Amino acid sequence: MIEREKAAGAFGKTGTGFALALLCGTMLAGVPAPLLAQVGPAPAPVPETMPQQPAPETQPEQPVPETPAPAPETDRPEPVVAPPPATTATTTQPAPAAAPQGPTINSISVVGAQRLEPATILSYIQMRAGDTYTQALADQALKDLYATELFSEASVRNDGGNVVIEVTENPVINRIILEGNKRIKNDKILPEIRLAPRQIFTRSKVRADTARIIELYKRQGRFAASVEPKTVELSQNRVDVVFEISEGPKSKVRQINILGNEEFDDGELKGEMVTKEARFFRFFSSNTSYDPDRLAFDQQKLRQFYLTEGYADFRVVSAVAELTPDKEDFIITYVLEEGERYRFGDVSVDSQIRDFDSERMTQNLPMKTGDWYNAKLVEDTVEQLNELAGTFGYAFADAQPQFVRNQEDLTMDVTFVLREAPRVYVERIDVNGNTLTQDKVVRREFRVAEGDAFNSLQVKRSSNRINSLGYFQENFEIEQKEGSAPDRIVLEANVEEQPTGELQLSAGFSSIENFILAGSIRQRNFRGRGQTVGASVNWSRYSRSAALSFSEPYVFDRNISMGADIYRKDYNSFNFLNNDRNRTFEQSTTGFEVRAGVPLTEYMSAIGSYTLNYDNVSLDEFTYFSDIDGDGITECDPVLAGRYLCEALGKRTSSILGLTIAYDTLDNRYRPTRGHNFSLSTQYAGLGGSVKYLRFRAKGAKYWNVFSGFIFSLSAEGGFIKGLEDRGPGVDDVRLTDRFFLGEPQMRGFDIRGVGPRVLRQPIEADEDGNPVVVTDRDRVGDDALGGNAYYLGRAELEIPLGSGAREMGLRPSIFMDVGALFNVTRPILQSAPFPDGVQRQLRNGDGDPLFIDPTDETKTTTDPTDAAGNPNDPAMYKVANPFQEVFLGDTASPRISVGIGVNWNSPFGPFRIDFAHVLKKEPGDDTKTFTFNVGTQF
Repeated sequence: MIEREKAAGAFGKTGTGFALALLCGTMLAGVPAPLLAQVGPAPAPVPETMPQQPAPETQPEQPVPETPAPAPETDRPEPVVAPPPATTATTTQPAPAAAPQGPTINSISVVGAQRLEPATILSYIQMRAGDTYTQALADQALKDLYATELFSEASVRNDGGNVVIEVTENPVINRIILEGNKRIKNDKILPEIRLAPRQIFTRSKVRADTARIIELYKRQGRFAASVEPKTVELSQNRVDVVFEISEGPKSKVRQINILGNEEFDDGELKGEMVTKEARFFRFFSSNTSYDPDRLAFDQQKLRQFYLTEGYADFRVVSAVAELTPDKEDFIITYVLEEGERYRFGDVSVDSQIRDFDSERMTQNLPMKTGDWYNAKLVEDTVEQLNELAGTFGYAFADAQPQFVRNQEDLTMDVTFVLREAPRVYVERIDVNGNTLTQDKVVRREFRVAEGDAFNSLQVKRSSNRINSLGYFQENFEIEQKEGSAPDRIVLEANVEEQPTGELQLSAGFSSIENFILAGSIRQRNFRGRGQTVGASVNWSRYSRSAALSFSEPYVFDRNISMGADIYRKDYNSFNFLNNDRNRTFEQSTTGFEVRAGVPLTEYMSAIGSYTLNYDNVSLDEFTYFSDIDGDGITECDPVLAGRYLCEALGKRTSSILGLTIAYDTLDNRYRPTRGHNFSLSTQYAGLGGSVKYLRFRAKGAKYWNVFSGFIFSLSAEGGFIKGLEDRGPGVDDVRLTDRFFLGEPQMRGFDIRGVGPRVLRQPIEADEDGNPVVVTDRDRVGDDALGGNAYYLGRAELEIPLGSGAREMGLRPSIFMDVGALFNVTRPILQSAPFPDGVQRQLRNGDGDPLFIDPTDETKTTTDPTDAAGNPNDPAMYKVANPFQEVFLGDTASPRISVGIGVNWNSPFGPFRIDFAHVLKKEPGDDTKTFTFNVGTQF
């Protein structure tokens, strides 16, 4: 065979001629061709374990393909057969003739490569030098090359044993260009496509990416969108890939048809669906666009609705969405089959856990025999049973409802089987994903420890506490995994840290403070230890402040919190005349506060504090001071400044002890969705210092997650302050700056300090006949808010969920109602200036002596009270104030009520809040305000 292969190789492409010559030579020698096929090495001996077969007497001859028939048997000698081995009994089988073979591959070369080395290209194929060239081998090489997606064209040719592989490389992508996309930005499309710069360009990837872009637009409800991919050829075999996008109009849901509903009308069923029909009043909603996933979800919503109403056999026969011919809108048609309505039959609990009594649990089931069947109530009961079992340490207890449907009387029997499960213990607590935050910051929030019995309520509470830290991703949940034994469980806190440092340099405009500049820096997880440090500076037209703060939630790793604040606050306005403020009033407060808190129970804590303030309240002496009693000493003139401001002037020190008891079950302190909190605080000023009072304040709030994404909240607060010093008749025992004030922003619909006791200074003018007329126009009336010693405030608010786009922008609209009042202040001594002269006072010289008009020259003054004849001289007078009267209003506990809508927006410029409020009930003197907004900072 070796000699034959060498001969075939020597003849090259003349293999057919060689076969004919061989055949002719065989015939001339008188040896039949089949004999040559039989001559060869002796067959291998058969193993001794194999059974031996007797040799046949004769061996049939096997014809060789493509050879002429042998000569007659009488014309040829007997074939020579090698004797078999003594230990075997077999016969020699004739070998088939060799099929014609191709030439041997002498060399393989690559033509057309630019970036790739020839050796790299050859490594992709199975063909090697020395192999026999066949068409199958060449075809396989082409398949291997195209499978790499590196080549747009490839060919293989054989030139006398020298194989040439010619390739055309796919170009390299230089950049990806998106054109025409306005509704979906580049940062949303590019992550979804496979093509990227510096990758190899292939048509299959382009087709796939085109389909992905179209799918993105379909998710946005734009089913008429089209994408045209193009390439721009560059040098060095590079291309720019351009996707020309035609977005088309957004496909809305024009109409929803419901067929087969008899018990409920279309409007009620449409209200249960997430998808809504496109109407002009839903221009803010994203649920009017067609979404196949939303269509499937709506079918589940319909089924859930019918199951809660007792229709256990309900099903959606079909749900078809048809695109209108103009590809702008969809028409959705549901075909329903309501079925019969069922009631609850026998309901019971079958507990296989020894700690739970089946009969007692059956008595506490929320559903009773004869009630309409409600699948949601069944699901809630299952969840409550599982939570109950988890509370007692049965982590993997499984409550399964078993149903028996009675078609005769249309009842549904339900048995809740609470399967037996072993009590489970916490084997290990793992904290993963925290790179900055120390493990102990997370572990100390766990309400269970390693080795404790598992308690599902405590695990849920741990999740809420970790969420309230604000260090990690939203909706964090502790994962539960099986431990090393059936009664062991592993708790994993897989956290994703988010930035906790805040640096803000902002400028804004507020309806309260006009232009605002603010700068602050705060780190809520300082050094990863859970500490909070911060510094802030605020400046506006009417106020300036600076503060430093530090808090440590766990002092020396014990469950004791401590904190301290140092601050300086300056205010230079207090009373109002329309939008004009009295900026000559100045109040500066410098102080510090230290506080410490300890937990009393899991949800209750006590916080003690000490505050020391130094206050200085002053007015412009040139404008508001005068010598009232003629002693030569100027003092605050109530006619000019108002008695309440004169009472507030001076320097004082406040030394305040405080205690707060707080109860908090909120799931998240930053943006709660469920739970409630309550706090009761008291402050005593009088441990030293010059101010003495006792203040009480209570606050409470509760949150519900209602409907689908709506958050409803009720909150209330109130306070009372009692002065502990007698400041004289007509003067309140509590200083002005220590009282409560109510209005914007606490109570929407009212201006700043717009609720509660106040003194209105009303000018008196002469009419056309010279008669006095009191001016009541609030734009011309001085408004001095006095504050109150008691207040209450209640608020009901419903936060409305928006689409995903609005949520990403941080928009949170809400509707609200505020109810409140501020009252209980001592009635002040009112001032007045009579008509028509107003208030006048006698002039005095620098020594404090009263001046009189010189009778000899009325343009001059004299200190002599009488003239030469002994007659009294007229005193020299000057006007202090024009005619006015003061009225005292607003000191009543009657509620003020306002309703409105508002929007919170976490804008790039800082938190933004806008409110439109309408006052339903107010009292005389209250100052209302319909529109308010605040951007750049919070107050």
